[in-house]
Amino acid sequence: MFSLVGKVAIVTGAGSVGPGWGNGKATAVVLARQGAAIFAIDVNEAAVEETRAFIESEGGTCVTRRCDMLAAEEVQAAVAACMQRFGRIDILVNNVGGSHPGGPVDMPEEVWDRQIDFNLKTAFLGCKYVIPVMEAAGGGAIVNLSSVAGLRMGGARVHSAYSASKAGVIAFSKSVALGYAKKGIRCNTVVPGLMHTPLVEHRLVRQLGANDAERLIAERHARVPVGHMGTGWDIAHAVLFLVSEEAKYITATEIVVDGGLTASAPV
Repeated sequence: MFSLVGKVAIVTGAGSVGPGWGNGKATAVVLARQGAAIFAIDVNEAAVEETRAFIESEGGTCVTRRCDMLAAEEVQAAVAACMQRFGRIDILVNNVGGSHPGGPVDMPEEVWDRQIDFNLKTAFLGCKYVIPVMEAAGGGAIVNLSSVAGLRMGGARVHSAYSASKAGVIAFSKSVALGYAKKGIRCNTVVPGLMHTPLVEHRLVRQLGANDAERLIAERHARVPVGHMGTGWDIAHAVLFLVSEEAKYITATEIVVDGGLTASAPV
């Protein structure tokens, strides 16, 4: 079940920003454990090399490439390099993204532009250069990463650009799915909720001005109905299902991985 033997997967954002398991790193490892050859992309070369070393320590296959997913020429070159090395691309996981708080009045225009590009354009560019390869081969599976911020809004802390871009990822995924369904290409979205990945300690503690990681983590755990945040492994297993043959009839939809958070949020 969920075998990916003989498949080649591109995973973007496949490094972690700090010690531990981010969504991309965990996803690359889980797909490799199921037999896929991994082409791991990250802007941080050292981080993605850690992912490669771990996969190879378990007997898997992983090739890495430093690539800025905001630069079209770099994305195109990375896809070409993957094809040169493996001769095929069966799976694409677009995992690049990040949040920045602010509303339309207080947010600088350049921050808005960066958020839209970082969260949405990166998925667009990944699809732009991988889809022709999949189309020529007769099919493939794409998973884009969104966020519950694209489904429900919180009034306490506004993330206008992040919410807009992550909602855009869901709409973009559906559009791709419907546009290429008859080409054998499936496209779905994984929607993470509150996750305990290295981003919490690396960015959120500073961004929120908390300076108390333990307290922030406890508060985030308490907000989730199941009593704790998810991890990168929870995201990875959702991705695995969606790219597997067991999900061959699933496209143009999303899996929310949030411990019941969005269902419990006030309307």
